[in-house]
Amino acid sequence: MDKEHSIKLFENKKIRVEWNPAEERWYFSIVDVIEILTGSSIPRRYWSDLKIKLKEEGFELYEKIVQLKLISPDGKRYETDCADTELLLRIIQSIPSSKAEPFKVWLARVGNERINETYDPELAFDRAMKTYLQKGYHKEWINQRLKTIEVRKELTDEWNRAGIDKETDFAILTNEITKAWSGKTVSEYKQLKNLKKENLRDNMTNIELVLNMLAEATTTELSKKENPNRFDDSKKIAERGGTVAGNTRKDIEKQLGKSIISQENAGNNFLGLSKKSKKLLHKDKCLSKK
Repeated sequence: MDKEHSIKLFENKKIRVEWNPAEERWYFSIVDVIEILTGSSIPRRYWSDLKIKLKEEGFELYEKIVQLKLISPDGKRYETDCADTELLLRIIQSIPSSKAEPFKVWLARVGNERINETYDPELAFDRAMKTYLQKGYHKEWINQRLKTIEVRKELTDEWNRAGIDKETDFAILTNEITKAWSGKTVSEYKQLKNLKKENLRDNMTNIELVLNMLAEATTTELSKKENPNRFDDSKKIAERGGTVAGNTRKDIEKQLGKSIISQENAGNNFLGLSKKSKKLLHKDKCLSKK
């Protein structure tokens, strides 16, 4: 089974999932999750009753459910109600199950953290620093990454000022910037690094982060100067801002004699070593312990 059509295990029980590359999100079989959390022998009936209950509570569930053809025990594919991560967590909130409690506790904690961060934005940076450190990133890289977040926020604020507030429009403009400086669309860039749901910036090398930051900072300053009032104008500015960093990239590559658009994923590299070097280093450590 390919990675787009996978089986996830929870307490040795199967949950059918499917990856949507266009939306960059996983979809989970709702009845599989319900069967695990409730222990029901008729999870489809449980799900049918739960849908009625959620509708009575005023939750517009039917607009958010996605039906996908998932493989069944008989080897055939049937239309199955599926939910992305956000919807699935909402459904779990309405299931009285001891196994669901860890999810509910996690949601409450995350919600409290977000509320606190609205009063003290520095908490968000502290949380991000801790998260990256736990994932094994270098502190120097983390400081650089946090700076890119600040630059990105300034850019989105400027887009908001120019009347742009749709996530889809943000994605289009970001794509223009990325393509102009790196020579690749966001999708192509993520494909190069073999990424799916992961954040592209979280997997950039230091020099990639610097160039991306230059592209976004330049776009922000150009937009402030020219004060665009149409989306198409902002799109042209995004391309120009990215081109400034793109020209810098070409100059650097000319000096180095190689491309700096790398397949390497920052989060997967220990001490900046290649994956092959990491394996050798790990092997040496293991041998030294014997």
